[in-house]
Amino acid sequence: MNVPVAKRLQQTEEYYFSRKLREIDEMNKAGADVINLGIGSPDLPPHPSVVEALHQYASLPNTHAYQGYKGIPALRNAIANWYRKYYNVTLNPDTEVLPLIGSKEGIMHICMTFLQEGDLALIPDPGYPSYRSAVNLSGATPVTYHLEEENGWLPDLDALEREDLSKVKLMWVNYPNMPTGAKADKAFFQQLVNFGIKHQILICHDNPYSFILNDEPQSLLSVDGAKEVVLELNSLSKSSNMAGWRVGMLSGAAGLISDVLRFKSNMDSGMFQPVQMAAVKALELDKSWYDSLNQIYGARRSKVFELLDMLGCSYDQNQVGMFVWAKIPTTQKDGYALSDEVLYNAKVFITPGGIFGENGRGYIRVSLCKDEKVFSKAIERIAASNSQFKRS
Repeated sequence: MNVPVAKRLQQTEEYYFSRKLREIDEMNKAGADVINLGIGSPDLPPHPSVVEALHQYASLPNTHAYQGYKGIPALRNAIANWYRKYYNVTLNPDTEVLPLIGSKEGIMHICMTFLQEGDLALIPDPGYPSYRSAVNLSGATPVTYHLEEENGWLPDLDALEREDLSKVKLMWVNYPNMPTGAKADKAFFQQLVNFGIKHQILICHDNPYSFILNDEPQSLLSVDGAKEVVLELNSLSKSSNMAGWRVGMLSGAAGLISDVLRFKSNMDSGMFQPVQMAAVKALELDKSWYDSLNQIYGARRSKVFELLDMLGCSYDQNQVGMFVWAKIPTTQKDGYALSDEVLYNAKVFITPGGIFGENGRGYIRVSLCKDEKVFSKAIERIAASNSQFKRS
């Protein structure tokens, strides 16, 4: 039976990593043993106290029922306390915090809540592909704004001011940035909020990387006037090694949160209560937890720099987050070509930057979510596969 898909899906392709992982799986079945340095899924466990909290509450007989759509009060309070402690942001846990079953789902919730046919939404290039997909699925039209290395991978707000913004309803931003690892300072955040206020554009800040190799975690909600025009997504996937647990959060003005809840409550239910209690424990961890993570990621990043030097790539050593973004050598056509060459010759997968937009075609991205020994093995494979990868 051939049932046509809905119009909303016709502009949305299968996620790149979904297709590539199938190819890698087939290569592995044939004996390739591919080293995957592409996916940003933390390989480290959560803090033992987090796992213990999950076990403790899952063992109780009365924690397995449906949960409220807003999350339990203990989790909302823990999120508010976390924002106050690390971001200097005051949130009302009853009205300005909404726990989510993962922040990726939150991207869809926001777009479906506020966008419809005829609306425009600004999305970054390069940027997380889900922004474009969610905008398309909402029926709105994505409009690309360019991020360039020469501008520190920050949007050129002056250039945007010269465009017709009358139909733009929403803008996606993400700092620390994925995939580029760029940071934004508080002065730029203030300019961004002022831009949103001036043009009545909802600024949606995706903020899951603020604790990874970053000494100064920041929230867009910390600047003056932000609550008027900002919704911020955050997550425990990266900062607490809980990617598979699906614990995200949305923060902002009470009215905006209430609007999103209207959509969310028709899409999903509250998360498993023991997971929520474990998330409370994760949010209560002190700075030593993040310091210990970053010590590991820092050592891994040094190995990635070594790998990239071997490939002839250039990169900013001050970038932050869970990946390293690097410019390919001029001898390569684009990041796809370099990625495929390394995959098929050395059996190492590195993400081509072009999946994040046209401005990423001349780049590759390497995940830090592997043990140092795995990076050493990848370096050995690349060195052995082709002399052009060897250091000069």
